[in-house]
Amino acid sequence: MKNAEHYVGNPLQVRGAEEYTLNGGRGDGMHFLYVRNGLGLSAWISISRAADLSRLEFLGVNMGYFSPCGYVAPQYYDPNGDGFLKSFTAGFFTTCGLTAVGMPCTDEGEILPLHGTISNTPAKLLSREETAEGLRIKLQVEECCIFGRKLCLFREYFFSYRENSIQLKDAVTNCGDGKSPYMILYHCNMGYPLLSEQAVLKIPNLSVTARDDYAARFADTALHLEKPTPNDRERCYYYDVAEKVGLCHAGIYNDELRRGVILEYRKAQLPRFTQWKMMGQRDYVLGLEPGNCTPDGRDVLRKNGTLQFLEPGETQETQLTFIFTENRNQFEGVF
Repeated sequence: MKNAEHYVGNPLQVRGAEEYTLNGGRGDGMHFLYVRNGLGLSAWISISRAADLSRLEFLGVNMGYFSPCGYVAPQYYDPNGDGFLKSFTAGFFTTCGLTAVGMPCTDEGEILPLHGTISNTPAKLLSREETAEGLRIKLQVEECCIFGRKLCLFREYFFSYRENSIQLKDAVTNCGDGKSPYMILYHCNMGYPLLSEQAVLKIPNLSVTARDDYAARFADTALHLEKPTPNDRERCYYYDVAEKVGLCHAGIYNDELRRGVILEYRKAQLPRFTQWKMMGQRDYVLGLEPGNCTPDGRDVLRKNGTLQFLEPGETQETQLTFIFTENRNQFEGVF
């Protein structure tokens, strides 16, 4: 906003970041950073949960899915089997990894939980840097243990003050002395009212593969969004997303609300893309999930030769941008 300093007593009147602590229930004591960009975009960064984005609104409309679990602090995390689901807030996005993504499994004698442990690990807030262009937030999350793997995630957000966008940059470094599996998937969860039967879903692709026989039965309608259905079952599809000028895009737009979001990323960094479609009542969510792996479990990826690794001292970087729009033509123009 031009010359905004002449109109406001404190910058937080229109934009910036504030720290909050949650009280009550299983979320008691959780630490959040609430960010507004002054243009209609607001988000809650869950510092207690890997600095993922829990809630996000665009021009007053909720964009993500908030699961029946609600806010759950890390101390309630159950690492056994699919115990992850008992504390899966979902939110606008959840980070899955860093050494396990997808199905619980045993890989080379190591018992691995659903989607790994990083999303139930608290982050450390390193810095906040604000300029006229936007707000940059830097954080660190460690997945380390004595006598074991030592992976460090350095996370950086940039909330633009010029447009409604959020840029996420992650760098994962193997700080240990041994080679380590490296798996990361951004579990981006679209929810009501953005998600409804009126919404349009775009995933430009070269091919689509259903995860299982059940999903294959509905492959022709994978991009079609239905009303909430009792006793519905999840369906997953793996996309070979098409590149456009070196970038990949996926997005959802709701004409009724005139709101939409576009995901933008580089295929070289995140070569896999999963669509998680769950049209159940209350369990009504659409997952748009770029990653360096599919959610089949580490044992499966090791067998099929797609499991990635980090050598000691090696760093891998990933970048994901969320672009929010109320203009259908702008949305379509990306695709």
